[in-house]
Amino acid sequence: MVAGFARLVQAARPQAALWLPVLLGAGIALYFLLPVEPPLWPAPASLAVLALAILAARRTPRAPGWLGPLLLAAFALALGFQLAQARSLRVAAPVLERELGPLRLEATVERVERRDAGRRLWLADATVGRLPAAATPARLRVTLRGLEPAVRPGDRVALLAILRPPPGPATPGAYDFARQAWFLRLGAVGFALGELELLARPPAAGPLERMVRWRERLRQAIAERVLTVLPDRRGAVAAALMVGERGAIPEDTLAALRDSGLAHLLAISGLHLGLAAGTVFFALRALLAANPALALTRPIKKWAALAALAAAFAYLQLAGASVTAQRAFVMVGLVMLAVLLDRSALTLRLVAWAALGVLLLAPESLVGASFQMSFAAVVALVSAWELWRLRRERGGRGGAPRGESLWRRPLGYVAALAFTSLVAGLATAPFAAYHFNRLALYGLVANLLAVPLAAFLVMPAALLALLAMPFGLDAPFLWLLGAGVGGILWAGEWVAGWPGAVALVPAMPGWGLAAVALGGLWLCLWRPPALRLAGMPLLLLGLLSPWSVAPPDLLVAEDGRLVAVRGPDGELALSSNRRARFVAEQWLRQSASSAPLAWPAPGEAGGDWLRCDGDGCLVGTAWGRIALPERPLALEEDCRAARILVTTLSVPRACGQGPPAPELIVDRWRLYREGGHAIRLSAAGLAVETTRARRGKRPWVRRAGRPRLPPWEREAAAEAAGEE
Repeated sequence: MVAGFARLVQAARPQAALWLPVLLGAGIALYFLLPVEPPLWPAPASLAVLALAILAARRTPRAPGWLGPLLLAAFALALGFQLAQARSLRVAAPVLERELGPLRLEATVERVERRDAGRRLWLADATVGRLPAAATPARLRVTLRGLEPAVRPGDRVALLAILRPPPGPATPGAYDFARQAWFLRLGAVGFALGELELLARPPAAGPLERMVRWRERLRQAIAERVLTVLPDRRGAVAAALMVGERGAIPEDTLAALRDSGLAHLLAISGLHLGLAAGTVFFALRALLAANPALALTRPIKKWAALAALAAAFAYLQLAGASVTAQRAFVMVGLVMLAVLLDRSALTLRLVAWAALGVLLLAPESLVGASFQMSFAAVVALVSAWELWRLRRERGGRGGAPRGESLWRRPLGYVAALAFTSLVAGLATAPFAAYHFNRLALYGLVANLLAVPLAAFLVMPAALLALLAMPFGLDAPFLWLLGAGVGGILWAGEWVAGWPGAVALVPAMPGWGLAAVALGGLWLCLWRPPALRLAGMPLLLLGLLSPWSVAPPDLLVAEDGRLVAVRGPDGELALSSNRRARFVAEQWLRQSASSAPLAWPAPGEAGGDWLRCDGDGCLVGTAWGRIALPERPLALEEDCRAARILVTTLSVPRACGQGPPAPELIVDRWRLYREGGHAIRLSAAGLAVETTRARRGKRPWVRRAGRPRLPPWEREAAAEAAGEE
């Protein structure tokens, strides 16, 4: 047994290098999991000590064989941790601590995003009211309702706006927009009141800034041209495919594409850059091959690879150089580099190098859905391809037989497309369930219909339209592009309309996602079958993890204006259908609910467990009574009768000093100190989890601000402040 295990490990050694980006990612994940920001010295000190230990181990003849790989693994972990911490320090910028406005601000426009109704501006070099320069955010994002006057990147504008800090997660463990905003150096979000005013355009600071502004203006001009020729939703989708602007797509169209499993077509990723580069590569190579002198004497394949690489870089700039597009460009660039060096292009080592490059440049992308889903798909596809190739070689079928019938090649393309969609869909399903709590069950059918349209009509037409646009000859190609997009939208809406097209999945815990990722990587990266299958138990454990965690019975938003209570049938009832809609959508999605239960109006009964009047609501549970008072007059009675008290009022100190007294009081002050609450009720008692405790003390977690109190609560607020 020992000898067999040794042979197994020896056979797997060539794949050990593939785990370098995995270990680097583990160090990055460790940084983001810490509850407090670590000091600056441990990571560099660990790297120095481990580097010396590695050198000592290499110079020691009697060192055990396992010591070197173990030290290298520890070095990769420490390096990932150091990269994430250094990146967090490098992007540090001021963030608003509380809501401001209405106030006047002046700023320079960085980017203009069209929305379904209005626009959204990314602003820099801002002057915000009387806010000191040291506390002014480096970047702001402001939503405008109107479309006039026309604004372009580089313009200096003035407007009246209300600004807020970037919002945190809707519930403990949910998506944290504030963390993403920190790495984007986005310190405030808000909306404009009235129209904006155009000021004198400031001169650009340098060549790089002028280049960036020119790129953004070009992207905006292309999007406006596409929407002029295709003014309906086809134009909005076409603009998303050409320049990455998705804001103008109607919400019902987005929902149909999500439910059919075609949402990946909207994000410029490896599929889009691969199709663009592949179109240029094969078209130019075919054109050069038509000249026998060139085909027989010159490396036309490498010439085509260079042209395809240039086309991919141009497409990257048109897409705005987002993290997703950068990752795709790294993949496409490495493929073309392999062609230039006469190496095999589709290998797991190529994927490992691409992941390593992305993590070195943007460590924070590891915790994003796009990084996880795209690399999960690519790793699974390349691993399946290598496995199929090995089995084909062992079976002695090295090449395709001559004299194929006409139907074999189209049938083979359809089979390859179905296999690709199936493998990619299975690989990305756990990550889609974790981030979006939904699975498109008929995504295979939708992709079989839509991907050929994207490959053979949409992307070539988009490329030709971009080439013809400077000459004003782009209208016919945009019409073809619109026809292809219309076919994709038809396929998406048709499949999304099937019964049971979407399966809602409860929230997966973080450890479950880690188990899925590690189990899947173990299954794909090792080559010996016996070693591969060792990852299956871990993968299955992660897939079953959503049903191991009890969902919250009571949810309270950060401002307290929205409350959700789980009814006897397990569905959520929301206290309002108008307030905090984004938070409500997050709650329903994480609880795998499609629609909330009806919340009774004052004087109505919501069954035996929920009733409301003009002063508030009472929830009856097997655990005890939950009171939701809205007026001060109801506090006295609820303090005596309720076991849990949730209110936006300031509860007097005497309320919690019974007996009887509530076991938990969630009032205005507690919400501002601890953020949103998720409360679970059981026979063992109540378990309270807050967003602030879950997020910890990190740079992107703002300090608790002071609430704005009405006059009748100032006395209670002063008392609470004195107690603190």
